[in-house]
Amino acid sequence: MTLEQHYETISTWLREDDQRMACLRAVADLNLPDWCIAAGFVRNLVWDRLHDCETTSPLNDVDVVYFDPNDVSEDRDRALETRLLEQLDRPWSVKNQARMHRRNGDEAYRDTKDAMSYWPEIETAVGARLNREGYVELVSPFGLAPLMAGTVTMNTQRPKPEAFWERVEGKGWLERWPKLRVVD
Repeated sequence: MTLEQHYETISTWLREDDQRMACLRAVADLNLPDWCIAAGFVRNLVWDRLHDCETTSPLNDVDVVYFDPNDVSEDRDRALETRLLEQLDRPWSVKNQARMHRRNGDEAYRDTKDAMSYWPEIETAVGARLNREGYVELVSPFGLAPLMAGTVTMNTQRPKPEAFWERVEGKGWLERWPKLRVVD
């Protein structure tokens, strides 16, 4: 499949998922700069589809990432989580990537996509957002082929083997999705 085919497939799967679309609409209403919902939000849906799961995995958390260097306070993120929770009862996690480099010991990130390029595994670094016209857009610093290939790949740009294996084992990915292949 080409990048365009992967893009269309994942976008279609997201549009068909009412709970994910409700989350995307709720975050779009906040008008945050350079935002997306990432991590398990997209990754788990794709892995569920690749494994022909009858039901999608529950949203254990909804990771909203955005980039706004003008206000990097954690209080703002907590206030945004509260606003989202008032709209939609989900376990929201909101993080302004303009400050997260400090916590992670990295150089300052340029934008949300750049921040995602430092995440432990590349399949997690896929996000979705709604554009102004309401269409699903995907954000991925590593492309979509690894996610669609059913792999779990350590990020070689920022290799952290201990963190990678802790996530693979601790999150139970190989038990939930046994056809996944680990690439470290």
